[in-house]
Amino acid sequence: MVLLESPLAPAAVTFAAAFLAGAIPLWRKVAAQQNLLTWLTGSAAGVLLASALLVAIPEGFDIAEQGELEPLLIGGAVLAGFLAMLLLEALGFGHDIHEEHHDHEHDHGHDHVHHPANADSVVIGLSVHALTDGVAIGAAVSTGSLVLTMSVFIAVLAHKIPAAFSVGVFSMHERQDRNKAVRDVVLFSLATPITIILTAYLLGDVDAHLLGLVILFAGGTFLYVATVDVLPDVHNPETGRQALFQVLIGAGLMVLLIWGLDATGLVAH
Repeated sequence: MVLLESPLAPAAVTFAAAFLAGAIPLWRKVAAQQNLLTWLTGSAAGVLLASALLVAIPEGFDIAEQGELEPLLIGGAVLAGFLAMLLLEALGFGHDIHEEHHDHEHDHGHDHVHHPANADSVVIGLSVHALTDGVAIGAAVSTGSLVLTMSVFIAVLAHKIPAAFSVGVFSMHERQDRNKAVRDVVLFSLATPITIILTAYLLGDVDAHLLGLVILFAGGTFLYVATVDVLPDVHNPETGRQALFQVLIGAGLMVLLIWGLDATGLVAH
């Protein structure tokens, strides 16, 4: 647990996990891994939801309330996090890689996938989105709360691994050059660790109530990512029940983790 008291350890682990996940598609065929990726993404959404609603938002509210801030401002921080992610999406900095399947399967023997014309903009957009994950972890480290830091850290990792894997698949397909694909994966993998360290450093001496607002902002970003990741599958009658099951599994695992930490006394609120 001591490792989570410093921003360097979560930054290093986050980079290693993202890079390894993103590098797998660069050296191995991944056609058979799509179902696994779907399950990882759906479960990660459940982990993010549980982390936001059970830990980040309650603890952020508790910290911010100590500064006697107005409830509207406290709730506004959560809304700001959600809207900030929506703004990034609207500006083209999507947090996921979307593939559109058309009815060309009979003509070509496979699904036609529509890809963006500029691969650089996609990778840069994903990396910009990844910066917000680092803000969440860095702010959690600054609070000194291990249960908050651990839950946020695990939630980010759960989301980062399938996202990095998707970056590797996309980049290798678009670039047709392993060296360029490695560069893309490294860029994406570095984004979150950089903001983990910067955020922890910048928030080290701020007032507690301001730190609480940052945690609430991070909770809002978690809510956005979690819902957007699974909404397409939920709206599809063929995958709706499976998507629900995946979210429930992820949320259940996070609940068990938090309960276990409290029950064993390893981490106290």
